[in-house]
Amino acid sequence: MRLVTIVAGLIGFSVAAPTNQPHGDALGTRAPWPNGPLVTSGRWIHDASGTNLTYAGINWPGAADVMIPEGLQYQSIETIVSKIKSLGMNAIRLTFAIQMVDEIYSNGAKDITLQKAFTQALGSTNGPKLLNQVLAKNPQFTASTTRLQVFDAVAAECAKQHIFVHLDNHISKGMWCCSTDDGNSWWGDTYFSAANWTRGLAYMANHGKQWTSLMSIGLRNEPREPTSGAAKSTYNWQTWYTYMKQGAEAVHSSNPDLLIFLSGLSFDTFLTPVVRGTALTPGTGKFSFNDFPGYANKLVLELHNYETSATNCNDLQNNLYSNGFQALTSYAVNQFPVMLTEFGFQMDASTWQGTYASCLASYLPAQKAGWFIWVLAGSYYIRSGTQDYDEGWGLLTHDWSTWRSPSYVNGALIPMVKDTLS
Repeated sequence: MRLVTIVAGLIGFSVAAPTNQPHGDALGTRAPWPNGPLVTSGRWIHDASGTNLTYAGINWPGAADVMIPEGLQYQSIETIVSKIKSLGMNAIRLTFAIQMVDEIYSNGAKDITLQKAFTQALGSTNGPKLLNQVLAKNPQFTASTTRLQVFDAVAAECAKQHIFVHLDNHISKGMWCCSTDDGNSWWGDTYFSAANWTRGLAYMANHGKQWTSLMSIGLRNEPREPTSGAAKSTYNWQTWYTYMKQGAEAVHSSNPDLLIFLSGLSFDTFLTPVVRGTALTPGTGKFSFNDFPGYANKLVLELHNYETSATNCNDLQNNLYSNGFQALTSYAVNQFPVMLTEFGFQMDASTWQGTYASCLASYLPAQKAGWFIWVLAGSYYIRSGTQDYDEGWGLLTHDWSTWRSPSYVNGALIPMVKDTLS
């Protein structure tokens, strides 16, 4: 009976979900972009005019060893943002590492230069070589440009092309994410200082006030149980809630305009106790919007899903519903907007036609649920020690020049964007 109820809830919700309406009133006036700040109302996000809004976008990594957005040795920022815009997308999920902020604080409140960032990440030979390639493609920069100034330039170009920026604290130590033994898994893990984390969130939220395009921030990417160490013993919902409240307060106190995204346990694959209002174990306390005084209308849930071996779309949809998308429906104790901020698969001629990709391509637009596909990057400056690493899941080719799977982009991705934002 429970399965039938869930499926019925899904079907009923999909049919009843209203479509997003264009900005402006019946006379055709249009509020200037971005028309923020954004707020939530039940399962919806509203712009300043009260119009339903969601994201249809892509992940642009910037949290690895160099700690700047990827791909700039191959293309200019303007070119990359234009490619995103050509898909009809309206948002990017731009990742950053807490280490970048830590180094600003330890460097007399000054960010380090690109010259130093590339050298310390890639070595004294390849670092300067790659930096020269970045400067050739992006002549507005110099060797003394800082990492944060590169983020500024990305945000500015996104504003120019009307692309929302969603910042994501992806990791503490700048490196490839994620595993249970990378020292970044959970509060108190090797590199994951809770104090530095809240400080970093506050810093980026405050810095982002100058970004017209910045609408939201994710508190932490993929919380997960560490393989070992003292932090392993605190891996539970009760601890999660303690720190999520601290992180949310750090953001809101620094920039009250931002939406705040909460991510779940087990690599952000489920948020069920939050949605259903059950105990945040091992304690007996429950999630309450009252614990976010003055900004309960700024909270959004984010989930990740990589069930790429799925063979049944109904099963995948039921999993998504049970793991958190129930928050979009009247069956939830706590209603929220929910976004799938990561999903992805091999970019080739046929994988996109399989159950996993095709199911998400229909399910997410039907719910008018926001999403960010992983990943824009056709390659990385360095990933897990390998320089110029090729990304087979990347939407772009190795040199970021064209689509890796044109059949997917034209046959599924562009229609998915249109259906989500219509």
